[in-house]
Amino acid sequence: MKWLKEQAEKRPKQAFLNERTFSEIYIQTQRMGNHLSSLVADESRVALLSENSVDMAIVLFALLGLKKEVLLLNTHLTEHELTEQLDELGISRVFTSDNLVRKVAESISFSEIMAGPSSKVELEQNFSDDKIAVIMNTSATTGKFKSVPITWGMISSHVKASQLTIGVQEEDNWLVVLPMFHVSGLSIIMRSLFNGTATTILSKFDENEILQLIDEHKINMMSLVPTMLSRMIDKMSKGHLRMILLGGEFIPQPLISKSQKLGLPVYKTYGMTESFSQSVTFNILEFPEKLSSVGQALPGVQIEIRQKDSTGAGEIWLQSPMLMTAYLGKAPYGEAFETGDIGYLDDDGFLYVLNRRKDMIISGGENIYPKEIEDLVYTLPEIRECAVVPRTDRTWGQVPVLFVAGECSEEKLRYFMANKLAKYKLPHEIHFMDSLPKNASGKILRKDLKV
Repeated sequence: MKWLKEQAEKRPKQAFLNERTFSEIYIQTQRMGNHLSSLVADESRVALLSENSVDMAIVLFALLGLKKEVLLLNTHLTEHELTEQLDELGISRVFTSDNLVRKVAESISFSEIMAGPSSKVELEQNFSDDKIAVIMNTSATTGKFKSVPITWGMISSHVKASQLTIGVQEEDNWLVVLPMFHVSGLSIIMRSLFNGTATTILSKFDENEILQLIDEHKINMMSLVPTMLSRMIDKMSKGHLRMILLGGEFIPQPLISKSQKLGLPVYKTYGMTESFSQSVTFNILEFPEKLSSVGQALPGVQIEIRQKDSTGAGEIWLQSPMLMTAYLGKAPYGEAFETGDIGYLDDDGFLYVLNRRKDMIISGGENIYPKEIEDLVYTLPEIRECAVVPRTDRTWGQVPVLFVAGECSEEKLRYFMANKLAKYKLPHEIHFMDSLPKNASGKILRKDLKV
């Protein structure tokens, strides 16, 4: 891999992955490639199943250097789901961490790789823009998954646009706690590799460990989802943080307001697997009047709002060199990509996302945006989590139903909403839970909220 070799030559002693330097990672990647080469000689596409770790990154780099397409598997999938994804993509060779080898039949663990024979190989340094690097399956939690081919051109375009938007400082150390099998985690590794800066990889979310890293000034950049920040914000110091990249799901407005009051350098962001992470972003401290927005487009990204209603809101479409051209095995989508979200652009080019189109509730001909109700409910300090989903209704077609986790009584919650929401927006049912179901990235799984 060209970037890894360049960084190992330019800054060999610079820490890259945890305490390991660029030089060490380059040497270990070459060594791993030597061990893997005979195992994948007849394979064009392989799979990788691992929790976050430095070893996962090294195995990935080696497989990429061997010119393989790498399917990154979600560690939370069942054995049946894993088998389905492997069969669909014709993959017979799976590499796993030692902890997960039991989940896939005939998989090879990291320790088994290193114990096997090796042969001297030269890893590929340069790739064409259309060469597939990794594959990520999306929407596996809501139905039949779609396979997103992420090319080197997409990765290259992203890291360059991100560098121009966020900047680079020599002391940057980016926390990697979001899954590396997801764009949110992998994109950090690729940005840091391109920028020549450090990362701190954690295998799982541990708020006390993260708070300690902040207090001891060991990290200055983080990527989080709202549920993670919500759990830490009341205990957080600013430390040396220069950026908290916040995205991955709809962000409760009260969380943004609290972050602003505390002076936390939150960058709201909006993106998806199909665009290899962020397409828009902005620093809430620089634009306090735009707190409801998700940001401005990164360089090279064009946003179009189609099928606008009377308020100017409509379907969000993207054009970008960071976007895939088609799902694997599917026809190209054309010149622009439909995100499936509803939103609008203001006069300054800031994007506002109102809701996922599929989550919008139409009740008696009225459009109800669950995010509006959720943002309101989140203003109550007793509420930890909430989500609004539709329920079929004979009279109205659909009606909203609210799921909450917190210590608020139903009576107080209903009274609070009745004074702030139009009657047709009021939830017809309220269900209390200890916590709402989430996926590996911390997103609330609306499909698991049964009504």
